[in-house]
Amino acid sequence: MFRKIDDKTYASPQIEVADITEAAALGVGLIINNRPEDESPDQTPGAEIQAAATGAGIAYVAIPVTHAGFSMPQVEAMQAALAEAGDKPVLAYCRSGTRSTLLWALAQARMGMAPADIASHAAGAGYDVSPILPQLDFLAAQAR
Repeated sequence: MFRKIDDKTYASPQIEVADITEAAALGVGLIINNRPEDESPDQTPGAEIQAAATGAGIAYVAIPVTHAGFSMPQVEAMQAALAEAGDKPVLAYCRSGTRSTLLWALAQARMGMAPADIASHAAGAGYDVSPILPQLDFLAAQAR
């Protein structure tokens, strides 16, 4: 269920409390919830995921992204969360994993990773970042 984007980042569709065990087994040190609360009636509330993560010794942060798109504060929050995780793996999730992957991509571009490399990592995990390539190019150019 968890798709490996790079050496320290996994993206996933909605996780459940039971998935925290798998995350802990992978050494995940931070779970990032990219879903707004009450986005759909079948989603596990973030507070339940947070409680289970905390109980397993895994940090948790919510950076909700709606279908309206991404803002620079969300990109900055993702970048900060990835940095604060240090060398520990990170698991980011949303409804399908796409918004988490796109937000990861924007944060990586802002840190100077080449858009082609970002696209390659995302594709390896089964995600397509082509809808945001212009933003990736812009952010990567700003980082240089």
